[in-house]
Amino acid sequence: MNVRTTIARTSPLVIAALMLVAGAATGRADAGSHATATIVDQGGTAIGTATFFENPAGRVVVGVDVEGLSPGEHGMHLHTTGACIAGASPAFASAGGHFNPTGGVHGAHAGDLGNLSVNPQGNARTQFETAQFTLSPGLSSLLDGDGSALVIHRDPDDGVTDPAGNSGPRVACGALVAG
Repeated sequence: MNVRTTIARTSPLVIAALMLVAGAATGRADAGSHATATIVDQGGTAIGTATFFENPAGRVVVGVDVEGLSPGEHGMHLHTTGACIAGASPAFASAGGHFNPTGGVHGAHAGDLGNLSVNPQGNARTQFETAQFTLSPGLSSLLDGDGSALVIHRDPDDGVTDPAGNSGPRVACGALVAG
């Protein structure tokens, strides 16, 4: 067996091994996936955006930028369905309940995003990174068959009370769209 034959026989194995190592290094088959949401108020007016980007480590970077909300703290959650029907009663019931694929308790489950701090002018901007959910296929994916929505509530989330942290009615909603 000459060198050329040996290389020809081992190259597919080496390539396959390198592909496996590259996939393991990212931790996700779809690392780099992203989604966006146009956030609307109860009247259906666009008041901001949310962006979701899955980084190579498999963590999702979330950015939220909104205006026109009342100043103060507002509970912010992910909900199970990517539908934000404005003007319905109750508002944005179309988004379903909290995104909680593992059945965690309130304050620590995947759909709890903490409170959004809105300044005196009614504007808020936040960015954070989490491993609580993914944009890749699987149990914790936000981009499943019926999608997901980011919902902002009127009041702060107390981090304790089930199911929504006593955060009051839904005042804004954005359905995630894969990008």
